[in-house]
Amino acid sequence: MNRPLDPGSWQYRELNSRAPTLSTLSDTLIALAEEGHPIVAGSADLQYSNGLVGFARRYPERFIQFGISEQNMVSAAAGLATTGLMPFVATFASFLALLCCEQIRMDVAYCAQPVRLIGHHAGISLGFYGTSHHATEDLAIMRSIADLTVVAPADGAQFAAAIRASVHHPQPIYFRIGRGHDPVVYDQDTPFAFGEAITHGIGDEITIIATGSSVHPALEATRALQAGGKSVGLIDMHTIKPLDEKAVLAAADRSRIILTVEEHTILGGLGGAVAEVMAEHGARARLVRHGIKDEFSLIAPPTHLYRHYRLDAQGIEEVARALLA
Repeated sequence: MNRPLDPGSWQYRELNSRAPTLSTLSDTLIALAEEGHPIVAGSADLQYSNGLVGFARRYPERFIQFGISEQNMVSAAAGLATTGLMPFVATFASFLALLCCEQIRMDVAYCAQPVRLIGHHAGISLGFYGTSHHATEDLAIMRSIADLTVVAPADGAQFAAAIRASVHHPQPIYFRIGRGHDPVVYDQDTPFAFGEAITHGIGDEITIIATGSSVHPALEATRALQAGGKSVGLIDMHTIKPLDEKAVLAAADRSRIILTVEEHTILGGLGGAVAEVMAEHGARARLVRHGIKDEFSLIAPPTHLYRHYRLDAQGIEEVARALLA
């Protein structure tokens, strides 16, 4: 039985025909290559999903199709980096963080190779593809690996800025991006620096700290709360590691409640990182971690999952209002 698509939901072909965040990857790498940087790229049979097909067509001699062989891709990228090349490799975040954890730890981070790892379709953005494709533990895994920078851009403009900034970054980087069709948060010329959070207002009652795909709905929730007379601040913690401890402590010193929001389990990700900083420095504010609890996420279209886990704007607003009440 044919049923009409939910216009607010997600459909594979529509996503790939209009995916600005993912096409940003290819466009930015092409620009960097044209500027003379030794960019090479690789994908695990997902160049159409992650947007690298554009780079592959423009620079076929710089692109490697590894097939469904993610672990080999990561190890090969580490080898390429030893020759002075600048490798960017991309696949689903669930495969990259979980399946390739050993290769990332030993071949990339331990060997201090400046590989750029792109984990796309992170969190629950692959919806009905199921638990094997949901990446709800990747931030916890990646930030526990020594000398690995972990970044979750909020939109295409910030992703492009982070890629450009990575050219001069000495450490390997794990980039976490979502479904590829992210609402716009930043202008194209918004500056970016690893480890320096972006503050969208200061609140006396509550400060929301969000990352990645959760920044835009958190921003909408913040505006709704402010319109209702609440004193609410918002911090975009785009770099999970190294965390901007000054921004966290300043917010905890001013606000009575800190609410972290992430499309990830509340164990070990953004909420865990913020909790560590607040506990170690004796912050007086109350901390509440909002995300997916200690469970395997359900299987459904992404928009339905966001509503269920209250990770959309309305859900985040409801969580904040309950805390303020």
